[in-house]
Amino acid sequence: MGDLAVHTKYNMFKKDETLAFLTQLLSINSPTGYTQNATAFLQETLEEIGYETVKTPKGNIMVHVDGKDASITRGLSAHIDTLGLMVRSINSDGTLALTKLGGPLTPTLDGEYCDVITRDGKVYTGTILSNTPSIHVFKDASTKERDIDNLVVKIDERVKNKEDVKKLGIQNGDIIAYDPKVVVTESGFIKSRFLDDKASVSVLVNILRTLKEEKIEPATNLVFIFSTYEEVGHGAAWIPEEITELLAVDMGCIGLDLECTEFDVSICAKDSSGPYDYAMTTHLIEMAKEQDLNYAVDIYPMYGSDASAALGGGANIRAALIGPGVASSHGMERTHIDALENTYKLIKAYIQ
Repeated sequence: MGDLAVHTKYNMFKKDETLAFLTQLLSINSPTGYTQNATAFLQETLEEIGYETVKTPKGNIMVHVDGKDASITRGLSAHIDTLGLMVRSINSDGTLALTKLGGPLTPTLDGEYCDVITRDGKVYTGTILSNTPSIHVFKDASTKERDIDNLVVKIDERVKNKEDVKKLGIQNGDIIAYDPKVVVTESGFIKSRFLDDKASVSVLVNILRTLKEEKIEPATNLVFIFSTYEEVGHGAAWIPEEITELLAVDMGCIGLDLECTEFDVSICAKDSSGPYDYAMTTHLIEMAKEQDLNYAVDIYPMYGSDASAALGGGANIRAALIGPGVASSHGMERTHIDALENTYKLIKAYIQ
């Protein structure tokens, strides 16, 4: 009875550990191109679990796991980089003009708090605002388009002009990271920016924890890839040549004619890069049915993944894409713990 109880305990989805890691990871700024603090936290976590990590020259983190069949190596990827902004230039009034890192939904950024991170490590707080921010002053305050050219950062320092800002050490090309605003509700909803793709990073870390604690030997060798430039299209453009099959674990989209919800694991049949491997996708669907998971099969025409990048980079692989359903992608995102659990269970079935 005791052995059964232990096995049942470790076979369960580790909700508390997953949420604890996810909320910590979400709190670490990691706009694409500035991920070193998040990858250091990830490496520390994985090494505490008992894994050796490898950091590629580009900054991707990899973990190798030996399996029963060493002649086959499968890859699983998730990306640790997020959307963000960069200082394009310093305006004459001391505000900062912006350029995008990745594709944030810019109307949702108006009013967000942010950090301005200089090249010498100083961090200044600020607020992202429309350049006509007051209804009492500007006739078009409520109607002006909130695109990147009409948003600025107002720094929380006494600055009146460009020279005042430069004296702080702020210059063109400095990183701007905005507040994720993480909330986990009692009903199981996770509200935060950057669930794309830190939610899936947390799921893969949970899988690695399970493999170690349950002493599970996967069916094949595995390489877990945590990429750092996915949001700009080349996160996993290079993968180890021994990988013949890559499962990208990203996010499922919600809306329009899509079937995915915030409670499901999404299985993507096709995105902007084309269809994913037919047999591999079919196998994932069959496993989702066998595991009695809440899942959805969808097509995402305005979407790309690490698997897309690997295929575009010339990798001779089969590839597929799954992930938890995430609402309001690239804006103020939301998912549910059930979606993470369904994704976890599908991955666990896939690797075993």
